[in-house]
Amino acid sequence: MTDIENARKPASRSPAGLLARPLRPYAEIFQIPGAWRFSTAAVIGRMPMSMFGLGTVLLISSVTGKYGVAGAVAAAGSLGYAFTSPRVARAVDSHGQRRVLLPLMTVFAMATALLIAAVQLQLPTWAFFVPGAIAGATMPSLGAMVRARWSVLLAGSPRLHAAFSFESVADELCFIVGPAAVTLLATEVFPASGVGVAALLCLLGTLWFAAERGTEPVVVPPDRAAGQAGQRGRRAGRVRGAPAPGLVVLAPVYLLLGAMFVSIDLSTVAFAQRFGHKPLAGFILGTYAFGSATGGIWYGSRQWRAPLEKRFAFSLALTVLGVATFWAQPNLITLTCGVYLCGLAIAPTLIAGFSLLEAQAKPGRRTEAMSWLSSGIAVGVAVGASVVGFVIDAHGPRFGYAFAALCGAASAATCLAGLQRLRPVNARGRPAPAGR
Repeated sequence: MTDIENARKPASRSPAGLLARPLRPYAEIFQIPGAWRFSTAAVIGRMPMSMFGLGTVLLISSVTGKYGVAGAVAAAGSLGYAFTSPRVARAVDSHGQRRVLLPLMTVFAMATALLIAAVQLQLPTWAFFVPGAIAGATMPSLGAMVRARWSVLLAGSPRLHAAFSFESVADELCFIVGPAAVTLLATEVFPASGVGVAALLCLLGTLWFAAERGTEPVVVPPDRAAGQAGQRGRRAGRVRGAPAPGLVVLAPVYLLLGAMFVSIDLSTVAFAQRFGHKPLAGFILGTYAFGSATGGIWYGSRQWRAPLEKRFAFSLALTVLGVATFWAQPNLITLTCGVYLCGLAIAPTLIAGFSLLEAQAKPGRRTEAMSWLSSGIAVGVAVGASVVGFVIDAHGPRFGYAFAALCGAASAATCLAGLQRLRPVNARGRPAPAGR
């Protein structure tokens, strides 16, 4: 039991109390000593996840005028991230967060500086890919690490649902502020300023997060973790070597979601440019994330009885249905309204996905399990960016939105086909009760 269990007070019947009731679970989790500090630091440190890829596209396209090349370089960074993220997470579980983060962010900062220099000096196109890939490979994955901290602090508490919901809302906050900020910086200040500010925020947030050692999870020795895993039973490890059995379904689902998200990003930039308002692309994408944050706050304030895997499938289906309307939007105003409504289902989908992995993760491999979802999205971003950039160059942004809808439909179909594998498991490897 945690400190927040002692902090609950009778609900107020005043109008102010009724308005504050949905926010009460979030207020309770931040009464844990040090919680607000590591969570705030993680928000700052993971701003590049919404800024770096788009900033790279805006930087390179401004200098070369080619979305295809820009998307390919961004894809190289995403592939680098996808390749290293689970390995970095495994090192974090084995050696601790601080010992891994400090050298990682140093390499990230150097690679970002080299990427900016290569583009500004107009070096050959091939020279963009090496620093772009290294920067992506070494970008700190604070999302998985902050959720790992919450999993330890709130182990066995129903408030873990609220903590995961808050972090998904924080992710969306990054996507509200990030795209708008990086677009304005790159188009109105200087093409390289978007990527540069993203790297600076990453450094500041990561340093602060690493300094919060009081809430850092204790490293579980491999032999002890293996013993605990054996106690959970062989059936919990249906996928040999995997940190969680549900990854066989969730990894391709998130890969396709990543392709869908990046296709929406690049298509929105091109769509706004076609109407002569390219800087508004960041605002529209921010509206998309604002809708997701709204849905996430509401979702996290409730206790659900429906099985977790069914909630995941339902919210994913709603997300895909919304994206399927983007290609037909006649102007920027209707597009903005549509993306907000569609965004309402995104955070609940991501919250449910991380909750499924947390419920299935083997002892000593929690960070690694959750990092696979980020890696899946990163691979999808790489594949999607490399394809949709050329689709937009050849056929325009509406075909880019159609490609996004196709990726979303494939994601929903994959989820439905493997729904039984997503059921959380208990200590004996058996399906957990509904609403876990």
